[in-house]
Amino acid sequence: MRFLFEKPIFGYTIGIFLVVSVTGILLSVLIGDYLVIASVLVIQFIILFLFLLHLYESVIKPVKKATKTVDEIVKGNYRARFHHPSTDSIGQLSTKINALARNLNELTIQEQMQAEQLSTIIENTQSGLVLIDAKGYIHFVNRKFLTMFGQTTQDFQGYLYYDVLHNETIHETVQKTFLYERNIKEEFTHYKGLDKYYIEIVGAPIFDDRNLLKGAVLVLYDITELKKLELMRKDFVANVSHELKTPITSIKGFAETLLDNPMKDLDKSKEFLEIIYKESHRLQLLIQDLLILSRLEKENFQLVLSTFSVNDVVNEVLPIIEQRFEDKHLTFDKAVDDHIQLTADKEKVKQIIINLVDNAVNYTPEKGNIYLRITECNDSVCIEVEDTGIGIEKEALPRIFERFYRVDKARSRNTGGTGLGLAIVKHIVEVHDGTIEIESEVNKGTKITVSLPINNDMQK
Repeated sequence: MRFLFEKPIFGYTIGIFLVVSVTGILLSVLIGDYLVIASVLVIQFIILFLFLLHLYESVIKPVKKATKTVDEIVKGNYRARFHHPSTDSIGQLSTKINALARNLNELTIQEQMQAEQLSTIIENTQSGLVLIDAKGYIHFVNRKFLTMFGQTTQDFQGYLYYDVLHNETIHETVQKTFLYERNIKEEFTHYKGLDKYYIEIVGAPIFDDRNLLKGAVLVLYDITELKKLELMRKDFVANVSHELKTPITSIKGFAETLLDNPMKDLDKSKEFLEIIYKESHRLQLLIQDLLILSRLEKENFQLVLSTFSVNDVVNEVLPIIEQRFEDKHLTFDKAVDDHIQLTADKEKVKQIIINLVDNAVNYTPEKGNIYLRITECNDSVCIEVEDTGIGIEKEALPRIFERFYRVDKARSRNTGGTGLGLAIVKHIVEVHDGTIEIESEVNKGTKITVSLPINNDMQK
């Protein structure tokens, strides 16, 4: 009976009581038998009550359940369902509400998946992203941006861009993007600790459906490596030009002298010709080294792999370099394990040994010592060349494998060095998936250690 006092049933209940009361009053006027009146009123009440109960069970109660289900759906609970057994209008309503809930649930799942995918892409992109609204407030920064500038998301989101981004180029980019309503590209340098980074920033305006400006997105690219490569390219071109210019100038000068002034002094003519030969030989070595580097850097470069004895390779190399030891009165000691077998490009391994030893000879004064040690360490062959030469300053060690970099330019040039020996060694080691390390102390000597995997991939 509690349902009689629930809204909206309570109104119907009041109506029943009013109808019964009016009927009783009319009957009391027309009929004097109170027993008949009471019977009629009871029967009338029972009929109206049963009708009201039917109305409640078949219409009002299902509608209340449907309303609660819709309220849950509105709150975001798309798993809420409303079940009604009949096939009438209420049953059709139940079917429609459940279908709506299922569709909304599927759409929500798809939106969540897309949002997660988009968030994953944005957070893991290698460019910094900043989203700014039309009023200049920052709404989003991604992980790469935080890596570039430090701090946390809370230090940027919700703040005006000029209060938290302390860089004039960024300010100008945002202002021009809003002012001209087009993409703006700028570059600036950024310091993080002692490291210097080159950043390219692109500001892109964001428009709504009515083509009204809603904000801007900033994309920041770390172009430090590109700048370094550009600088290396410029240095390479300048160095090649310089290296080629020196011998060509000498050859041209002495050749002109011989042509313009035929000398009767055969000794002097021979001296000039020897200089021309020496410089042309140096030019030839330089071109050969450049061609070697070019081949090593090609994407389709392939090693000619074979399995060989390291000791045999050393014995083949020694006759090539022994004369240089004698010319400078250097002591050469080698220690090579006889049993070591290596799978690699044999000619390239020879070149590693020759270049390392040749480099040690160039930078070791007369009566110095040079050591060659080749041992097996774990799954690698370690080629170690040590000298008692002039050594290398600690600041110069990171650049020692750069093309044309010389610790002592005058010394290496006088000994015929091209400045490409260690660069070639580094490339050969890299294509073998090996490693190279260097230790040095000024005026005490240098030790370079190359590690090559014993078994290289034969398909490489």
